[in-house]
Parts: sequence; C-alpha cells; structure tokens
Amino acid sequence: MAESKINLLIVDDEEQFLASISKSLQVRDFNVIAVTRGEKAIEAARKNPIDVALVDLKMPGINGEETLRALKAEHKWMEVVILTGHGTIDSAVECTKSGAYSYLQKPCSLDELMECLKEAYKKKVMNRKKIEDHKMAELLKISVSGSPRDIMRRLKEIDKG
Repeated sequence: MAESKINLLIVDDEEQFLASISKSLQVRDFNVIAVTRGEKAIEAARKNPIDVALVDLKMPGINGEETLRALKAEHKWMEVVILTGHGTIDSAVECTKSGAYSYLQKPCSLDELMECLKEAYKKKVMNRKKIEDHKMAELLKISVSGSPRDIMRRLKEIDKG
C-alpha cells in the first residue's frame, strides 16, 4: 500500500456498488481494499493497516454492526463509517454506541462521503497522536483553503510523523 494514501476498507455485499465506489475513491487518493462480507473485512484488517472502514449495515454472514464491533475491538484507532440503504434511528443509535464514527444513508453524494471520510480520518489521527482540536486546527491551517484531498494528504503526513 502506498504510504501517502489513506488506507480505506470498504465492505458491501452489492458488488456493482462496491466496484463503483472503490473506483471513485481510488482516484481520490485512497488505497482501497474492497470486500463483500464482514468476515472478509475482519481478515483484511488483520493483514493490512486500515485507517478508516466504510461498512454496509445489511450483509449476509455477520452484519455491519457485528463487523463494526469486531473491527473496533481489534483496531483501537480505526474509525468506522456505516453506509446503508436500510438504516433506522435504532440501528444508528446502536452503531454509534458500538463505536461508529458516523452513519450515512445510501444514496449519499460523493462530496458528503469524502467529507465524512476526511473527518473520520482526522479523528483517527487526533486520537492516535493525542492531538487536541485547537492544535489540529493549527496543523491543518496551511490546508484550509485546500481541497479535501489536500487536507487528507496533510493528515497522512501528521499521522506518519
């Protein structure tokens, strides 16, 4: 995996959606590992350094909520975003209690997804590096006028440093 890119795990049983969203995010500077089942996601996260996971809620085998709990239990700093077409307020609350960074409804715009992934990665870096909000704002100041890609590149530099 390229060092300067954010490592993103995408888990969704809809193969056409998975291929499409993977391509869209790869051209936006993510290293993408795409899998169709929760079990495969847990295995992939054990073998690869993952920064953020994007997890579908309803899947055969272990569902998104169980996948979320397993990923968070094994990978303290990984942030998980739930992306689902079958969401309810109850499932959103449960996923949040289980450690999900965010909960998005399908379909969502690519801009909304990019912003959410950027913020999830920012939180991962802040938690892992024990950086407070005001300090992170200073570190990112040079990127404020930049695109989400520029901000994510700067976050990756901070994460490696």
